[in-house]
Amino acid sequence: MRVVRAGALSVRWEPRAAAVCGALALVAASAAVLVVGSGEFPISPPDVVRALIGQGDKATDFIVTTLRLPRAVTGLLAGLALGLSGAIFQSISRNPLGSPDLIGFTTGSASGALLQILVFGGGAVAITLSSVAGSVLTAVGVYLVAYRRGGGVHGVRLVLIGVAAAAMLQALNSYLITRAELREGYEAAFWLTGSLNGRDWDQAVPLAIALAVLVPAALLLARPLGMGELGDDAAQALGVPVQRTRALLMVAGVGLVAAATAAAGPVPFVALAAPQLARRMTRRSGAHLLPAALTGAALLATADLISLHLPVAVPVGVVTGVLGGVYLAWLLSTTGRKGMA
Repeated sequence: MRVVRAGALSVRWEPRAAAVCGALALVAASAAVLVVGSGEFPISPPDVVRALIGQGDKATDFIVTTLRLPRAVTGLLAGLALGLSGAIFQSISRNPLGSPDLIGFTTGSASGALLQILVFGGGAVAITLSSVAGSVLTAVGVYLVAYRRGGGVHGVRLVLIGVAAAAMLQALNSYLITRAELREGYEAAFWLTGSLNGRDWDQAVPLAIALAVLVPAALLLARPLGMGELGDDAAQALGVPVQRTRALLMVAGVGLVAAATAAAGPVPFVALAAPQLARRMTRRSGAHLLPAALTGAALLATADLISLHLPVAVPVGVVTGVLGGVYLAWLLSTTGRKGMA
């Protein structure tokens, strides 16, 4: 670790982590450029770049900036939000399975959207707002049930209660779909897979605004979050207000996953896999929020690129689900071997 000083200001940085972040940003940007160039009218990466900087012809500019760029931007931002949210919740719970996918927050967001689609019949804006509300209400419920007077919220209780909430909400979602009309049920099932098809600036811009507020807030809390991984007693001894910090981080994490789900649907496994992959690449313990966020962006952009080049068009959530299932099996098997060693 190195410290760079400029007068009274000092910044700590790690060369390996900085290199990893640079490589991840390059992978994410490259995948996004290839996504923009993919479609019925293929565009080469140099032509995509020329269009992005305003030097392309009119037809290419229209295809790139109007038709395809919103999808790529939404994928990058949603992946960044999911990766960062996953890192926050895994660090809070001190558990690699403490992801919003598994502890109910993503499922709650899906429940809110399904209620709007199948029961109230709202439009795109109403579905987005209901998705955010569902995630927030689920998080509040899980937090209140997990909270113990005098002891606050502990990671194991948070994960267990979150898993139980996810199971109940998943049952509700299945019931809503079985009771729906065929057209509405198809629309709901498609939304539940997580998809970037048809995304435009109406989804990308609100997501960008949410990230502009929540990402700096989360990064400012990175140091006390890392101290919290030492245990509540050790963190309190170091002057960290554990419960207040944990509550603020949960607000930021829930906001991130709610914004991402509202824009792209409940894309699975990115929030679960990105923090662990980032930790392995940086080879350091602690809450590496920025590497996790960039890993999430690279993962979702790459999965979107794969989905566009499969023989049969599939939503990006199907690709992340398959890759995430393989990753989860590997994680559980390696954890089991370490536990038996």
